Amino acid sequence: MGCKYYVYIMSSKSGVLYIGATNDLERRVLEHKKGLLEGFTKKYRVTRLVYVEEFDRPSDMVARERQLKGWTRKRKLELIHRQNPEMADYARDGARDPSLRSG
Repeated sequence: MGCKYYVYIMSSKSGVLYIGATNDLERRVLEHKKGLLEGFTKKYRVTRLVYVEEFDRPSDMVARERQLKGWTRKRKLELIHRQNPEMADYARDGARDPSLRSG
């Protein structure tokens, strides 16, 4: 089994969006939630995981992250709402996103 790569979107309670990429989604989301990442996500308290895409190749992950970062806010929200209409925090206990469940 190869390494997986993720593009994800985090949101603050006030609706600020952050797009990131990682090969360890669980660790990265925990860093966001605990405010361990200096800069934008800490300043705006971007702690809710609202969107995830999984990739097999890092080059695909990077290309998709760049693409999404170029989109308008409206288009990003439309993408999120297709996967997650309630904008639920996938990283909460009992989250419905199957890619974050263990076992």
